[in-house]
Amino acid sequence: MILLYILFAVLAGLLFHGIHRKVIARIQIRPGPPIWQEILHVLKFSFKQTWIPKTASHILYVSIVIAVIAIWSGALYVLITGGSLLIIFGVYLLHKITEHGLGLSSGSPYGKFGAIRSVISAASEIPLLASIAVIYLITGSLMISDIQSYQASNGVLLLTAFPIAIAMYVIVLSKVPYSPFGIIEAKELVSGNKTEHFGVWRAGLEVGFAIKTFVLLATFITLFIGAMPFWLLVLASLILLLTMSFICAITPMLSPYDAVTIQIGVIILVIIYAVILGVIG
Repeated sequence: MILLYILFAVLAGLLFHGIHRKVIARIQIRPGPPIWQEILHVLKFSFKQTWIPKTASHILYVSIVIAVIAIWSGALYVLITGGSLLIIFGVYLLHKITEHGLGLSSGSPYGKFGAIRSVISAASEIPLLASIAVIYLITGSLMISDIQSYQASNGVLLLTAFPIAIAMYVIVLSKVPYSPFGIIEAKELVSGNKTEHFGVWRAGLEVGFAIKTFVLLATFITLFIGAMPFWLLVLASLILLLTMSFICAITPMLSPYDAVTIQIGVIILVIIYAVILGVIG
């Protein structure tokens, strides 16, 4: 059964990426690619000639691709089974490591700059940790199933813990394609840490990133709205993505320092809310 969920997450994630690109293009008064373009990309890369650059660390170059798919497949399993939110947080941390390793593995200068920027963007981990801590203070548990039960009895956290929802929204936004926080793959870095991965390795990366997008969107919906039928979870995730598509369409790429500054502001917001919550409690 989990394999079916993974397959669905891959297809949904790739389709989400295509819809995301299409919406951005239409807002910017461009035709944009068809919404199934990302699926076509994966198929195209899967059948292209595949080799490893001479300057690459062969083991790291290949294992990073496998790691990306594995960790987000594991996160999907945790989400579906209502497991611990800490595990998904751990996967998020591991993804930062894979981003760094992805850029360093090929020997490309563009990839190395992307890897360096992945370290700078690690500032997003702090508001994520703070958000998870506040969710625990409110619900008394870090099990996703318990958080869903709490919302069924006490109302959705989107309303009762709105500042935390905003913080988590920024975190998810930082991981969608073409995000203003996407400093790792900025235009001046070509494709950033993915520049030298092509062929079947690039197809594998796109599969892993598709699962990542689906998991992050679905996790946000689950944490702040609660349990719902799977089809409705997918629809709600798509609506959430569309709000982010609008932001991506009208917001220029931030500099690394501006991105970190905004994320620090999010941290301050979460801390202030936590203090207020503690005083009231």
